[in-house]
Amino acid sequence: MNKKIRVFLCWAVLMLLTIGTVFAGHLEDIAARGTIRIGTTGDYIPMSYLNPQTGAYEGIDAELSQLIADSLGVKIEYVPTSWPTLTADTLAGKFDIALCGISRNYARAKTMAMSDAYGEGVFGKTILCRKSDAKKYQSLADIDKPEVRVMINPGGTNEKFAHANLKKAKLIVHQENADIPRQVAEGNADIMITETVEAARYIELNDKLAAPLMKAPFTRHSCGILMQKGDQEFLNYINFVLAELKMDGTLAKLEKKYLYK
Repeated sequence: MNKKIRVFLCWAVLMLLTIGTVFAGHLEDIAARGTIRIGTTGDYIPMSYLNPQTGAYEGIDAELSQLIADSLGVKIEYVPTSWPTLTADTLAGKFDIALCGISRNYARAKTMAMSDAYGEGVFGKTILCRKSDAKKYQSLADIDKPEVRVMINPGGTNEKFAHANLKKAKLIVHQENADIPRQVAEGNADIMITETVEAARYIELNDKLAAPLMKAPFTRHSCGILMQKGDQEFLNYINFVLAELKMDGTLAKLEKKYLYK
């Protein structure tokens, strides 16, 4: 056999073995480990929020995480991540799956795997503002003015939306997403770019806040469970769990509990 062909065949076999080692064993690894590693930001009410009083994660994604872990017969090992590092952490394999209200979009689907959708028809970009200013902000044009201070968290779709649609407003990047509603309420910013489900919860929690455009969001999208590409068996399993939860009504109950307000 030609030496170049032998070298190529050896290289091909090595690559196949490497790919198999890296990607083919999430279900086996989880079973052997006894835990499923779940990446989450913990800063997104009502999806995944780390309650500072209890030290526990709350929200629909926390309940979905537990249901997935229960289906596998393992415990949850939460791995903190952030919106700026979510993609890099996923690609680096720091966790098996990520759940924290992650929008399904083309950019993520190009480099990572995303589960089937949940929360369909519920999510969309909107604004949070002080109740006293609610009548001032009835459109993007009302917001996109030099005197309007828009606060955003870095790394996620809120920041992308703001940069794409607000060219005149003053954009203020604030590292702690869960703290932005308070910043708006106290007058340190005028607007928060957020999701409809998050806005709904914050106007319940703080009577100084309003979401005047919540019923007519700027965008529409759904959420998905994020993971590395390459393990179709694992992706199929996650989609199977979601399908079962839809079929038996569990997912609808969770969506009604957390998302439909």
